[in-house]
Amino acid sequence: MSLVRDLADQIIAAHSHDDLSLPIPSFSLSSPPPQIDNEHAADHYELAGTVAAVAMGFIECDAKILGKAWSRMVHQDGGFNPLKWPSRPEHFDLLPWTRNMNPKAFAECPQRLGLYGVMPDADWVKRMVDAQIPTVQLRFKSEDKKRIRKQIAQSVEAVKGTKTLLFINDYWQEAIEAGAYGIHLGQEDLDTADFDVIRNAGLRLGISTHGYAEMVRADRLCPSYIAMGAVFPTNLKVMPTVPQGLGRLYKYTQLMSHYPLVAIGGIDAGSIHAVAQSGVGSIAVVRAITGEPDPTAAVKHLQELMQT
Repeated sequence: MSLVRDLADQIIAAHSHDDLSLPIPSFSLSSPPPQIDNEHAADHYELAGTVAAVAMGFIECDAKILGKAWSRMVHQDGGFNPLKWPSRPEHFDLLPWTRNMNPKAFAECPQRLGLYGVMPDADWVKRMVDAQIPTVQLRFKSEDKKRIRKQIAQSVEAVKGTKTLLFINDYWQEAIEAGAYGIHLGQEDLDTADFDVIRNAGLRLGISTHGYAEMVRADRLCPSYIAMGAVFPTNLKVMPTVPQGLGRLYKYTQLMSHYPLVAIGGIDAGSIHAVAQSGVGSIAVVRAITGEPDPTAAVKHLQELMQT
């Protein structure tokens, strides 16, 4: 293990200024730390990559994915270079074909979705349409199916004849019924959604991800866009991981650049410019709009900050 530790230390040192390490472990302090699988690792490069990732605060599933990616990169490049970082699709065994070659690919959406407002109800969706926001999501939470259908129908009606693209959060069946442009699903929804039905209905599909393992899982579905976060702390929902930070966002964007990408989570006027510099084509915000006294002015200001 001395060679593995030496290689891991080289990786950690080489990337100490990349803002990849998290200040606290991503795993719960009440849970056992991630386990390194010495027996089934392909080689010491995989072990070293995994050990380094764990030390940098990556959760166990992401650390294992990174370990395999390090091994592939070393063998594909013909040598170990700690200054590099796995950043190409082939390092992560992502799908080799383009969207046009994949019969299971979901309908395309623009590569750059722009400012993406995540709104709590149809009234807010309408306000965003009036503010000429490029993309909006209805994230309406209710157990009442009738209310859900009404909110979705009103939102679909609000964007008709405009340039604003509407995604519906979670309720894919109701979104199909209403003729929505697209849906957005979290990781917890992927086990129950009927993707053949969604695909055949022509809806665009966006998927939330929170790290390497979930990005690899999303890639298998070839969605219309991939959302990455949470970039910064947010109180809007309980997140499965701690905030990823700008350093990791930049690495994720480099890896997944063949998809339209959306950054999300705790982004406001003070941080949106730095997030835009990562190369994402869209930035999702909530309180940066809904928490402002003049939401229309906030939309304009945020778009200006994204472009500067």
